[in-house]
Amino acid sequence: MVRCFDEIFWEINQGYAVDFLPWLSPFYASHMRNVESWARTIREFIMEHVIKSRAEKLSQKPEDEDDFTDALLRSLSKEENVSENTIIFMLEDFLGGHSAIGNLVYLALGYIAKYPIVGKQIQKEVEQITDGGKKKVTLYDTENMPYTVAAIYEVLRYSSSPIVPHVATENSQIGGYGILKDTIVFINNYDLNTSEKYWENPKEFIPERFLETVSSNKIHKDSSGTARDVVRVKKNIPHFLPFSVGKRTCIGQNLVRCFSFLLLTNILEHFDVSSDYPDLIKMNPACVAVPPETYGLKLTPRT
Repeated sequence: MVRCFDEIFWEINQGYAVDFLPWLSPFYASHMRNVESWARTIREFIMEHVIKSRAEKLSQKPEDEDDFTDALLRSLSKEENVSENTIIFMLEDFLGGHSAIGNLVYLALGYIAKYPIVGKQIQKEVEQITDGGKKKVTLYDTENMPYTVAAIYEVLRYSSSPIVPHVATENSQIGGYGILKDTIVFINNYDLNTSEKYWENPKEFIPERFLETVSSNKIHKDSSGTARDVVRVKKNIPHFLPFSVGKRTCIGQNLVRCFSFLLLTNILEHFDVSSDYPDLIKMNPACVAVPPETYGLKLTPRT
């Protein structure tokens, strides 16, 4: 099932012409059959190994409710507007979210293998937070780990694609161009993320571009009473929209941000990431997916 999700995630991030011109679908019949086959395998797995087994458990102990899946199944009997298909679609979305998170983290690890200094900087922040392994990194630590967050943003900057289409609900204008009702509109993330108009050296991996130093007169003093400058992640960058914008923004963006942060920091706390063939690590602009068969990485336990 995991492999099928990764196959689909790779395919939908390729930007085929049929994604923009649906009338080309007859020319993509083989492609569509592959996607349908992967989706069917996922559906069968969820029905057999998730819904069926959980439903049997709930029927035996109806008072038990362990997690989100149980809550969904319980709503099937209590909510008129909830059908079995609703539950399946929601589970597919949540389970499929692992592909977005896994691909983003793997891209980040690929950059770390290519540019070891990035990994060292993240590990430095991790060591400061964990106090030598005495505690774990949590989501409460994001503000105190600006370089780590900036590194994830830099991966998103180069890799995020126009995955969320919008449709004009009425005739309008955007930037002086006439837009007819029912026109499909994509935010051009490729131009926003790689244009020299918005970024200095946009083709280079530079997490520091997302960082800023706040003057000491704008912050509190530290425990010793000494005022100090603070490095933090820049806020409200208008041309950085990795998850689109508006009502059709990616509903899973917070999950992606949070889980990616936790996975990356916990991996780098315990392992050094490298590659015997860094030149083979290739990143594709405007593509947050890696093929199921991709570059290899070496994780060496830290002592």
